Amino acid sequence: MTGPLVRPGPLTHGTELNAIYAIARIVAETYDTEAGLDAIFRLSRTIFIFDVVSLFLHNEETGEFEPAYALALGRGRSREADLEWGEPAATEAYRSGQTILRQEDAGPSVEGRERRRDFLGLPLMVHGRCVGGLVFGRFGGPSYPPEHIRLAEFVAWHVGQLLENRRMAKRIASLEAQRELTRMQDEFISTISHELRTPLGMIKGYVTTLMREDANWDSATRLEFLEIVDEEADRLRELIDNLLDSSRLETGALGMTLEPIKLPTLIRDSVARAKSVYPDMDVEIDLPEELPILQADPTRIAQVLDNLLSNANKYAPGTPIAVRTDLRDNRVEISVEDGGLGIPAEHVPHLFERFYRVPEQISNARGTGLGLYICRKIVEAHSGEIGVESTMGSGTRVFFTLPAKVITPIPEGEYER
Repeated sequence: MTGPLVRPGPLTHGTELNAIYAIARIVAETYDTEAGLDAIFRLSRTIFIFDVVSLFLHNEETGEFEPAYALALGRGRSREADLEWGEPAATEAYRSGQTILRQEDAGPSVEGRERRRDFLGLPLMVHGRCVGGLVFGRFGGPSYPPEHIRLAEFVAWHVGQLLENRRMAKRIASLEAQRELTRMQDEFISTISHELRTPLGMIKGYVTTLMREDANWDSATRLEFLEIVDEEADRLRELIDNLLDSSRLETGALGMTLEPIKLPTLIRDSVARAKSVYPDMDVEIDLPEELPILQADPTRIAQVLDNLLSNANKYAPGTPIAVRTDLRDNRVEISVEDGGLGIPAEHVPHLFERFYRVPEQISNARGTGLGLYICRKIVEAHSGEIGVESTMGSGTRVFFTLPAKVITPIPEGEYER
C-alpha cells in the first residue's frame, strides 16, 4: 500500500481514544526520548498488533540513514530487538515520503502461521520535512488492515513530534550554553581588564612621576615611590599566576606531585611567611601532638594555607587568627578562623566560585575572586573537601580536609619540609 501521509482524522473507539490521548500526553510531557518511545509503542500495541518496531533517522552530519531504536513486543520478544528489522521498508518510506507495506516470504517459523513477515513503513514528517522512517513488523501475518494503517500513521506523526521536541530541546540547550559561555567570557575580560589596569596604572603613574625632569625628589620620596612600584609589580605577578593556575586547574592541566609531608612544619612555615608580610598579624597555632602522614603536594597545600591566611588578614584586619588541625575518621581537617565581621549567609555558597567576591567587601579590599576558587580546586585534586562557616559579627572559619594515608606520626628528623 502506498499513498500520501496525512495526519489521521478523529477516532471513535473508546480504547483507541484513551490510548491516543495517552500518547499525546507523553509527547507533550516527556523529556526522556527513549522512555517516551517505549511508552508510546507499548500503548500502540493495545490498539493494533505488531511484533517489532524499529526507527531509522537521517543523520544530518554524516548524511547516512541509520538505525536509532528497536523494540520487540510480540513474537520477537524472545530475542533482543534487531535494529535491522524492516530497513528496506523504512528506507523506501523515507525516500518517498509515503506509507509503505512490504511482505517478505522468509521469516521465523511460527506454528500455525505462514512463514512471512509484514513490514509497515511510515515516513516521519516534521514541519513538512521527512527526518526518518518508522517500521512496524508482524511475523506470520495477518496483513495490516486499513484501520491499523491509519492508527500507525497517527502514531508515526506523534513520534515525529517527540523527536522534534528532543531536537528543539538540544538546540535551546546549545544556545543557552553559548550565551552563558559568551557571558562568562565577557565577564572574564571585564574583570581581568579591571584588575590588570589597577596595578599597571599605579606602576605607570609612579614611574612617570619619578622620570619627570622638572621635579627633584629627595631620597626618601624616591624610595617610597619605588616601594609602591615594587608592591604593585608583585601584585601584578600574583594576579597573572592566579589566572594561569585557575586556567590549568579548570582544564586539569596542573598536576599534583604527591609526597609524604609533615603537616606541623608546613603550617608553621606558612604562618611565618604570612607574618613576614603582615607583621601585625596575631596568629595562634593549635596542633595535636601527633598527626598522621599526609600524601600531598606540599607546594600546593602551602598555597592553600597562604591564601587563607592572606584572606583572614585582608578581610578581618587586626583580629586574632587561629590555625587548627583535627583528625576526623582518617582525614585531617585544617582550619583558619578569624574574628572579623563575618560573611552574609547568602554569599557563603558562592565563595568558591570563580571570580566571586562578596559585594560588601569589594570596596574594602582588593582581589580578583580567584583565590578561594584555586583553593577549592587544589583541595579537590587531593580528594579533599573545603567549606566555610561564618556568623555575622562573630567571624569566619574556612576549613579543608585531606585524606590521611598512614595513621602514624613521622619521626623527628626523618622528614622535614
